[in-house]
Amino acid sequence: MSTQGILYSFRRCPYAMRTRFALYSAKINHEHREVQLKNKPMELLTLNPKGTVPVFHLSNGDVLKESMDIIFYALSSPQLSKMESELIEENDTTFKSSLDRYKYPTKYGQDHIEHRDICEAFLVKLENNLTLHKDGDMSLIEMALFPFVRQFANVDLDWFNTRPYPKLREWLQSVESSELYQQIMKKYSTWTTTSDPVNINF
Repeated sequence: MSTQGILYSFRRCPYAMRTRFALYSAKINHEHREVQLKNKPMELLTLNPKGTVPVFHLSNGDVLKESMDIIFYALSSPQLSKMESELIEENDTTFKSSLDRYKYPTKYGQDHIEHRDICEAFLVKLENNLTLHKDGDMSLIEMALFPFVRQFANVDLDWFNTRPYPKLREWLQSVESSELYQQIMKKYSTWTTTSDPVNINF
């Protein structure tokens, strides 16, 4: 069975997770190559000298190096509302920056509570404005945001569970128990040039 390309991915990377949601939801056949970010293969660096994942090397030779580009490719360029576009932009800039500083305060040497508060302002918007689906039936914006909201929640899950986000908590639990989530989070051995191909076929 032919594939549409090769996905270079890292299991826990939120950007890679969002693209796997899209590729699996759209049932796009592809080869999966699991990489270790501390030991990046030359094949990845040749395609993307920055060495970031995900990278989707299409069978026609094109290379998609940004997670949202891969999502739009997988879902055939769906339309987003102005609000959805703005939320994804905020997630990928302000929220992600503060999430890193909340999760790794020692690395950044900054007040993690201050950055947690910045993140919470974004979560309030999601709690109040997003239509959230259950059981893995995810919209594009849910695919784009879920890995980052999950990462935030898991920094201090006991604390997160005390916060006024019942919709977000139910959504996180529902997605994490879905078949789609189990599929995209399957563990694979690190890819090498001598590895047997890991073909994801639908």
